[in-house]
Amino acid sequence: MKESQSLTNNLLMEVDVLSNRLRNIKQSYKTTENKALKGRLFSENKNISIRVKEIYRIAELLNKNNNEKINFSNLLFEITRRTLNENKFESNLFFL
Repeated sequence: MKESQSLTNNLLMEVDVLSNRLRNIKQSYKTTENKALKGRLFSENKNISIRVKEIYRIAELLNKNNNEKINFSNLLFEITRRTLNENKFESNLFFL
């Protein structure tokens, strides 16, 4: 499979937007007392995490099929991995 740089770049931009939204959700969750809003934030966090995991699987496939050491698929893989780890590390926020 040949890597499409425009597709990889679009996924990189999407992961960037999603990771920023995850941080904003966590901050909003900490500061609000509204139970309905907390429920919506929790649901949105879950949906965004699912999408980041999908992108991570795509990045794994692209990375596995590419022999170059430095490329966009490696960057995509690393950024999605870090986003997932950050979200996993802070996921206990929703269970306080």
